[in-house]
Amino acid sequence: MAHHSFSMFDMKKELVLDAVVTEFQWTNPHIWIEIDVLDGKGGAKHWSVEGGAVAGLSRQGWKRSTLKPGDKIRIAIHPLHNGTAGGSLIGVELPDGRKLGAPVEKPAADAAR
Repeated sequence: MAHHSFSMFDMKKELVLDAVVTEFQWTNPHIWIEIDVLDGKGGAKHWSVEGGAVAGLSRQGWKRSTLKPGDKIRIAIHPLHNGTAGGSLIGVELPDGRKLGAPVEKPAADAAR
């Protein structure tokens, strides 16, 4: 169980970010989504989002080709406790409007925090 600990994430908080995908790592034991989030000052802040295992995500409709660099997405995450720009994947709204994972319905968060 220790290997699968999510203690670094604040599971009581949810952030929804409008982002641009920079890299999608379809790897085991967990996938990673690298994103840039506009900071409201003309720049962007880079975030790393950890997802589940390839096998589990495949059953939910995810594929190696689901995300590509440059895709504009809305992504819901449980943020890291320490305030670093990263989190655990809850769900994503894809550029074509499809949603994978839990619903992504909250307004976009201010990523500059």
